Amino acid sequence: MKSRYSDEDAAGYVEKFRDAGEDVALRVYTSQLIGRDASLVMHGGGNTSVKGHWTNILGERVPAIFVKGSGWNLDTIQPPGLPGLDLHYLKKLRELDALTDEEMVNQLRTHMFDASGPNPSVETLLHAFLPHKFVDHSHADAILAITNRPDGEAIVKELFGERIGIVRYVMPGFELAKVCADAYEANPNVEGLVLLKHGLFSFGETAQESYDRHIELVTLAENWLAAERKKGSELTPQFDAPAEPRMFAAQVAPVLRGLLAEATGEPDAPYKRMVLEWRHTPEIMDFVNAAEFSKLALTGPLTPDHVIRTKALPMIIAEPDFGNIEEQLAEAVTEYRRDYNDYFDRIVEQKKIERTRLDDFPRIVLIPGVGLMAWGETKKAARIAADIYEHTIRVKTLVHATGEYEALPEADLFDVEYWSLEQAKLGKAKPKPLQGQIAIVTGAAGAIGSAVAESLIQAGAHVVLSDLDAERLEETCDALGEKHGKDTRRGVVCDVTDEHSVVALFDEVARLFGGADIIVPNAGIAMSRPIEELETDDWQRVMNVNLNGYFLVMREGAKLLRRQGTGGHMVVIGSKNVMAPGAEFAAYSASKAAAHQLAKVSAMELAKEGVRVNVIAPDAVFGNDRNPSGLWDEVGPDRAKAHGIEFKQLEDHYRNRNLLRTRVTGKHVGNAVVFFATNQTPTTGATLPVDGGIVGAFPR
Repeated sequence: MKSRYSDEDAAGYVEKFRDAGEDVALRVYTSQLIGRDASLVMHGGGNTSVKGHWTNILGERVPAIFVKGSGWNLDTIQPPGLPGLDLHYLKKLRELDALTDEEMVNQLRTHMFDASGPNPSVETLLHAFLPHKFVDHSHADAILAITNRPDGEAIVKELFGERIGIVRYVMPGFELAKVCADAYEANPNVEGLVLLKHGLFSFGETAQESYDRHIELVTLAENWLAAERKKGSELTPQFDAPAEPRMFAAQVAPVLRGLLAEATGEPDAPYKRMVLEWRHTPEIMDFVNAAEFSKLALTGPLTPDHVIRTKALPMIIAEPDFGNIEEQLAEAVTEYRRDYNDYFDRIVEQKKIERTRLDDFPRIVLIPGVGLMAWGETKKAARIAADIYEHTIRVKTLVHATGEYEALPEADLFDVEYWSLEQAKLGKAKPKPLQGQIAIVTGAAGAIGSAVAESLIQAGAHVVLSDLDAERLEETCDALGEKHGKDTRRGVVCDVTDEHSVVALFDEVARLFGGADIIVPNAGIAMSRPIEELETDDWQRVMNVNLNGYFLVMREGAKLLRRQGTGGHMVVIGSKNVMAPGAEFAAYSASKAAAHQLAKVSAMELAKEGVRVNVIAPDAVFGNDRNPSGLWDEVGPDRAKAHGIEFKQLEDHYRNRNLLRTRVTGKHVGNAVVFFATNQTPTTGATLPVDGGIVGAFPR
């Protein structure tokens, strides 16, 4: 590991954040250097601080500490992410014999200079009790690879000598802050502290000194591990899986997602679902396919705070039989849940405490031939869990080659998983109505499809947008990602008239998110011709997209929903033309009428699976300048001619013919899709008009 500190870059940060002061600006700079290195910290792990002064409203200059705040990641931290606190007061807290976590948080909040700032790190007092101006803390992989073994303390002493102090594991909070201060004072010449099975602290009088010390200490650990690895043994390949795990992942993911859905007992929201992040790098596959796989996987995490994201242990399928994988998965999930509840009951009884039981589902599933499947309430949560466990695999593989891995006892892991500060958060955040649900929208690059996708995202769903036009699809996905976050959507090119392409779409959805809950067949084309001028090829082209395409998407959707076993929705985008057809629109109107019938039959067949199938019948959705309707661009001139008007009058013509004299938009259609997908009424087999009121379409 090399220092990436640059005097030029540091000066740039001082200039950029001059209003925050030089100390805070340099704190931001080196914090970002640490945060950008995933071998040091990930997803909010680690924290940093700088001591200085604050000028209060009276003009008094008082001692201050600026420390990383909750919700900020080191790699992107800015000055507002370093709330300032009264350092003089915080130091006096060391005189106390004990301080509960709740009271510690209260003391930190009430001694911030700006009450609107983020909550300071739970390790703020540790930073405050150390005398150094700059303090850096990480969970460096190399440090954990040395400390997470039975002889870890001895190796640390041998490797670092008097350069560091050693602190045996203590849970973060007031006690750890006092223990670390005592360790430093026992040898004030140390450059840092190694917290066994936790991480590394370094400190210095300048930002560069503290950062460079951190890099130097981690580098010593890396060099030791590299030398020892040459003497050790690598993982032994055992599971002879085909080189391509994609097929297995698509087979396993929907079944597993259904098994991991938590029944709520609420008829209108029967399941709380999770989202998948699947990974199969060579490093991951070497791990899961190794003879040592079970032994290494069924040991605890690298550092206890990982349990909040990954739970203490993964679920594994040691010897998968892909011809009988559904039964294996069901048995494994049942066993995992039983073991988790036994663990909870055992520790609660042992400690004589009361805690709110968390769900008993795994967050990490490891399968030879498949790889790593991480699960979370959102795609982001699943990605974070996957990132953490990728590092876990890397470190455990490294420790295996250089010694024996040892994690903390389960009672210590329980303390962090059921930390009172985490328990206090339970139930406070109200989830969006479609949180954890996955939607597929075909024709998603068009005016209706893109608006439907956005409405579903706004309601909390993750959406797979599918379209044949790769360029427009990418533009639509980019726009939605910029507006709502990159994890909310993915794009998959698909030709709905091609059976293999549709099957591939659903397989890819399974690999991307784990499955699907809401399927919106929407891809369509139109053609305006008098019937005597309608060529057979034109007729067939419309039928291939609007009817055969719907059939293929609904068929594969039904298969996927059945495999998950948790119900779901098909919301078919139909047309007002079914009830009130227009002249010279035979192919379109007939294809949509057939699609309506297909939806009604599907509603009858899938009701027993808990799947609701409904139709939305919009009229004349033209889109907007950013995302115009390709359908109307194609057929608009002919439709204007059929109505005896100019093309530029067409949109006004359709608006003025409905009772409400309103412009029907893609957003209105999206609202209707969300209405059905959120189970607002116990309805299936229905058609909901979104047309402003067309008298001729009144009979439903």
